[in-house]
Amino acid sequence: MKVTKLILKKIYRIIVIKFFEILYGKIEFKNNFRGNIQKIYLKNNNFKKGKKKRYCVSILKNGRICTDSVEQVAYILDNKILSNLSYTQINGKLASSKRNFVIKKGTPYFLKKYKGTVLSLVQGASGDKNYFHWLFDILPKIIITRSLINLDRIDYFYMPELQKFQKRTLSLLGIKDFKTINSKKNKHIEATKIVIPEHPWYIKGTIFNEVNSIPGWIVIWLRKSFLKLKRKKNKSLKIFIDRSESEYSHCKLINNDEIKNILSKKGFKILQTGSLDFLKQVDLFNNAKFIIGPHGAAFANLVFCKPKTNIIEIKPKKQPNNYKKISILNDLNYAQINLRISRPKYLNEGDMYINPKKLLKVINILDRKK
Repeated sequence: MKVTKLILKKIYRIIVIKFFEILYGKIEFKNNFRGNIQKIYLKNNNFKKGKKKRYCVSILKNGRICTDSVEQVAYILDNKILSNLSYTQINGKLASSKRNFVIKKGTPYFLKKYKGTVLSLVQGASGDKNYFHWLFDILPKIIITRSLINLDRIDYFYMPELQKFQKRTLSLLGIKDFKTINSKKNKHIEATKIVIPEHPWYIKGTIFNEVNSIPGWIVIWLRKSFLKLKRKKNKSLKIFIDRSESEYSHCKLINNDEIKNILSKKGFKILQTGSLDFLKQVDLFNNAKFIIGPHGAAFANLVFCKPKTNIIEIKPKKQPNNYKKISILNDLNYAQINLRISRPKYLNEGDMYINPKKLLKVINILDRKK
C-alpha cells in the first residue's frame, strides 16, 4: 500500500511538472546569460563599508519571478534563469543557479501578471518571519533601492507574507500595505519592470558565517531611522529575554523558570518580545542598561541599545556569533556564554542548561566594567 502511494505521488509530481512546462515552457540555464537588464550602481560614500565597495540595483523588463518560499528565488527572462541575480540556497548554503529548483521542476505555479514596476524583496525563508533578517537584510534592500529610485515609482513590493512587526516598519517608512504582493500566495509573477537590489552583505557560503560581514551603515541607518520615533524617556532597565513563548525547543533554557526567578530578585524585567509592537521593542532596548537572554532574533534589537550597555548572550557552542558583530559596531559590553545542547525529551522543553552560578559570575564581571 505504501509503495503504491509513493508511486502515485511520483506520477502526480511528473504530471504537474509537465503541465506547467507546456503552459510556461522549460527553464534553461545558460552560462553568463544576462539578458536585457539595466544596472544602476550606488556610489554614495555612506554605503561603502563592508566587503562591497558599491551596490547594484538591476531592472528587468517583462521578466518573471518564481520562488519556492523556502530557500530559492529565480529571476527569469526568455525562459532562461538569470544566474547573476537569482538566489539559490541548498541546505542553507549559496549554490550555483544550475541547482535552482526551476531547472528541474520548471515554474510549477500559476502565473500572475502585473502592469507596472515591482520591487522584489524575496530571498527565501531567511527573509520571511525572521526579525533579524527583516531588519538587516530586507529593510536595507529598500534603502539601497530608495537611494537610486524614487519609491513613488514603485507600484508593488513583492515580499513574504507580512507579520505585524513587518507591516509596522513598512508603515514607518511610508510604504502602504495595499502595495505589497504576498509571495507565498503568488509564487510566480510577471511584471512590466522588476527592480532587484542585491543583498547588502550576503555574498557566498552560509548566511550564518557571512553575518560577520554586516556593514556599519546598516546599524547607523536603523538607529537614525527608528530611535527618533521612540516614545519613552530614558530609564535604566535590566532585561531578561524569555524565549519560552517560542514554538521551538532550539535555543531555549531547560531551567528557564529557575533563571527567571533568580534574575527577578536582582531587578531584571522578564520580557517576551514576540507580541510586542516594534517601537515598544525599540524603546525597551534603548532604555536598557543590562540585557541577558538565550540566542534568538530578539537580539537584533541590540542595534537600538545605547553604547556601553551590558549584554550576555547565552548560546549553543556551535552557533555563529551573529550579535557579537552588532555589539562591536554599536560599542556594547558584550559577553557570551557558550553551552552544549541536549536533545529535548519533550516538545518546547528547551535544549540548553545554564549553571546559575556561572551566569551570576559573568553578570558581576560586566557590572565591574562600569
